Amino acid sequence: MKPLSDRAVFIDKDGTLIEDAPYNVDPALLHFTPGAVEGLRLLNSQGWRLIVVTNQPGVALGRFDAQALVRLQQALTRMLAEEGVTLEGFHACPHAPGDGCTCRKPQPGLLQWAAHVHGIDLSQSWMVGDILNDVEAGRRAGCRTVLLDVGHETEWDLSTPWRIPHHRCRTLLEAAGIVTGRRRAASLEDASHA
Repeated sequence: MKPLSDRAVFIDKDGTLIEDAPYNVDPALLHFTPGAVEGLRLLNSQGWRLIVVTNQPGVALGRFDAQALVRLQQALTRMLAEEGVTLEGFHACPHAPGDGCTCRKPQPGLLQWAAHVHGIDLSQSWMVGDILNDVEAGRRAGCRTVLLDVGHETEWDLSTPWRIPHHRCRTLLEAAGIVTGRRRAASLEDASHA
């Protein structure tokens, strides 16, 4: 593996890295999305630092406590390590929608905080997620973005450039190919001309 750099790939958790199971903090129910492990291995092998950034309103809503989220983070980090993947960080917004925080995606605060903690240059980094709130957070933070277009986005509000991904694809492996320059994916602009 190459030495640590100041660039990272920020990855959404639910629906991007692991199969979406609402409010799940049970490690036994964690299942990687197709191509996730292979994609993360490719990114690690090319020197990219991997950081999960996730909205977890279940804490504020009383569905689980902060310790349950810590246990989930530990289990996820261990599961990835067993697959040969180094996860450098895991940062979660525990607030509910409407709480007015600056860390809940689509706000960029979570990425900005993670970049500060890990010494990341956001202009050299990427955000990969499965909904446009992930894209908007990444763009507002100064990252390039990839939308995993897997049917999870329910509000296709493209009224602001912040919500238009630089690229889109279907798996984390394809996203890793885009980030590393091994694959070109369709942008939303390309799709509109098809």
